[in-house]
Amino acid sequence: MKKKTSIVLILLMLSYYVCAKQIDINRFPSPQTVSLTLQPLVSAVPMTYWNDHPKTPKQWHDWVNTIAQFSLARLPELKQKFQVNSQPITLGGVSAFMISPKSITPENKNRILLHFHGGGYVLNPGEAGIDEAIMMAGYGNINVISIDYRMPPNAPFPAAIEDALSAYAALLEQYPASHIGVFGTSTGGGITLALMLKAKTLNLALPAAIVVGTPWTDLTNAGDTYVTNEGIDNVLVSYDGWLGDAAQLYAGKYDLKHPLISPLYGDVRNLPPTLLFTGTRDLFLSNTIRMHLKLKDVGVKADLIVFEGLSHAQYLMTVDAPETQRYFYES
Repeated sequence: MKKKTSIVLILLMLSYYVCAKQIDINRFPSPQTVSLTLQPLVSAVPMTYWNDHPKTPKQWHDWVNTIAQFSLARLPELKQKFQVNSQPITLGGVSAFMISPKSITPENKNRILLHFHGGGYVLNPGEAGIDEAIMMAGYGNINVISIDYRMPPNAPFPAAIEDALSAYAALLEQYPASHIGVFGTSTGGGITLALMLKAKTLNLALPAAIVVGTPWTDLTNAGDTYVTNEGIDNVLVSYDGWLGDAAQLYAGKYDLKHPLISPLYGDVRNLPPTLLFTGTRDLFLSNTIRMHLKLKDVGVKADLIVFEGLSHAQYLMTVDAPETQRYFYES
């Protein structure tokens, strides 16, 4: 009897697991507490490429270039809307783009923002990575430099951090640290935090403030919302998709918990004032919350804004949404 009961329990558990996995990849309705502008995006079906698994360097390059076309197609309209120009430049020997608005407010004449794009350390090469920088320049009426850091498979860690450091050190030769701000979303937030850790060890002056949107602070799959928001986040969807592959590709021979790969494991004492953003459906919600608590625990001035209903980085995906405006105006 006990054996029969055990088999029944196992079958029920397996049945529940399969059903749960089916539910996780289904569309969730948008809560009415999300802005009308973003509701269709919040309840949308995930993009099919979330579960792609490129294997060879060529497959990675082809996959990245295909996805980049979506971002590139959006740029002309985005530049027009925000009345900005973008010019390729080199900063500290690193490829970058200078994003300049049509008008700069008087208080921003001698200030500069340094931007790092998102994309799991593999996506958004070249101009495909400047959409957030365009919006920040337009909303903030300030010059923004967006760094086109090197990425795997050709250049795994520490290439991106080396580029970030070279660019930041060169910027310090042109501006006092008090006139510099650094920001980025997702991977861009992770690089921003890693840059602070590295600059601190080199005794470089740190910027006036940093903004990290839904930062990838832990490239392992630790953290509650890697589980609880799996399939609910309709952008990243699951660590078991391309995201986990990208983490391994980026880290290469290094431990995923290396503090310059996963800055959550670094010494964050004396970092500059930090503003963090995430959403209630974000796979990286725990990444962001854990970093916020760690900063607060060591006395860093840190504020956290959690957007209702948003999956990963959706505040960047519809330019006129109230959530989008809040991100840029709060920053």
